[in-house]
Amino acid sequence: LSSSAASDVYMRQVRFGSQTLFENVNIKFVPGHCYGVIGANGAGKSTLLRVIAGDVEPTSGEVHIQKGMRIAVLKQNHFAYDEFPVIETVIMGHKRLYDVMKEKEALYAKPDFNDEDGMKVSELETEFAELDGWQAESQAASLLSDLGIEDAKHYQLMSELTGSEKVRVLLAQALFGNPDILLLDEPTNHLDITTIKWLEEFLINFQNTVIVVSHDRNFLDNVCTHIADIDYQNIQLYTGNYSFWAQASQLIQKQKEEQNKKTEEKMEELKSFIARFSANASKAAQATSRKNMLDKLTLEDIKPSSRKFPRIRFNYQKMPGKDVLHVEKLNKTVDGELLLKNFSMDVYKGDKIAFLSKDPLIITTLFQILAGELEPDSGKVEWGVTATKSYFPKDNNAYFDTKLSLIDWLRQYSEEQHISFIRGYLGRMLFSGEESEKSANVLSGGEKVRCMLAKMMIAEANVLIFDEPTNHLDLEAITALNNSLIDFNGTVLFTSQDHQFIQTVADRIIEISPNGWIESHYKYEEYMMNPEMKKKRDLLYKDMVKK
Repeated sequence: LSSSAASDVYMRQVRFGSQTLFENVNIKFVPGHCYGVIGANGAGKSTLLRVIAGDVEPTSGEVHIQKGMRIAVLKQNHFAYDEFPVIETVIMGHKRLYDVMKEKEALYAKPDFNDEDGMKVSELETEFAELDGWQAESQAASLLSDLGIEDAKHYQLMSELTGSEKVRVLLAQALFGNPDILLLDEPTNHLDITTIKWLEEFLINFQNTVIVVSHDRNFLDNVCTHIADIDYQNIQLYTGNYSFWAQASQLIQKQKEEQNKKTEEKMEELKSFIARFSANASKAAQATSRKNMLDKLTLEDIKPSSRKFPRIRFNYQKMPGKDVLHVEKLNKTVDGELLLKNFSMDVYKGDKIAFLSKDPLIITTLFQILAGELEPDSGKVEWGVTATKSYFPKDNNAYFDTKLSLIDWLRQYSEEQHISFIRGYLGRMLFSGEESEKSANVLSGGEKVRCMLAKMMIAEANVLIFDEPTNHLDLEAITALNNSLIDFNGTVLFTSQDHQFIQTVADRIIEISPNGWIESHYKYEEYMMNPEMKKKRDLLYKDMVKK
């Protein structure tokens, strides 16, 4: 392939270790487009980005990036920069600029500064100006502010920031300095809705090449011009966003199946003619002609997708009454920080409520109180007599600190102990055969979530409480969970950063800060766009330090 475009990326036949990730792949990423990389867990999405970035050397094949192109990568190690100031960490995203800055500083600080040093500094100052170095701090500060890092923290050490703040700084680092190729692996993780919207606008206006892995369907719809679909060691490129890919890929599959059906019918027709007339001298020529036609007909090899959708369905045993939950004047302070102040609400049968906050700890704390895992400082929590609840915590690691097999792990939470019953639920969560025998303490993040969902299904509760359930799930599992909660006719209390998840599940919104709360029966998008609600939200967070 050849092109005069400024930042083309080519790939062919990439292997990684003993595993073939991409076979006979020939793909080009070009400037001005945003490519969403999708595929089942383990398909190689993150590895693809690491190979392009040069962090992983392919066993065979090549990745070609035009000379001089600068690649920026969203770093995943949140502790790697703890000893550096925040503003400096952002500028590190432009390595050459940062190296020039530090080399200048070292030379100016020399006690025996000489003429040779002066010549070198002059060269560095020229390069520094060419790299727009004089604007570096103001540009970095602007990015930090846009991402919700207050000015007072720009010169603090990274070690002084919260985990959520570090995520935002590393995102600013990747976006800094207008890179030619921007590689983002799950950039919306741990971001609130407002920050995600800002990032979407940034990427929509970004003029260079973006390659992004994300499980946020709405985000992929809003920013992507193309979808790179990884399946069976191949990458198929589709023009359009995620929703277009979902429709187009299904249509292409259906067209292939219909064409194969027509081909099979034609083959049967030809075989029948040949069988009837091959021994007939007057029809021999026609039979030979049809045999030649038959030999030329082939059926297209249609592989089913390697993607697997878990079969998630929530049912409940006990019929709920009208009044599910009454909360009155709830107060809670954690580590000296006021999170809940006189919070009150009533929940009724069938309510599906999305809880929002700029401080996710507020929602986690509320859910822990509702689940009985944490005591409030004061206030009242009264569950209806017919309410049965099942809780999905954001941090589930404590549940899996055991060497029990998955069968024995799930059996702990089931009244029915028969192995076929337990295996049935594990199978629905994609743990079949030997997979169901593995130890609980070796599971990946996504596998733990699927086990927790199996636990909740077995509980058959009529109230489901979810704290960020889509974290660690692939798109297929998110879709399955999303649809299951739409169909569930019990009560759901949940928080999520997934726009589509909130929009399609919630019929009520409650947004909380230490200053108070807002209740609304708007759908999510209308709630976020409504001018009156926006005024209320501004008041809700007035004088509150943004997390």
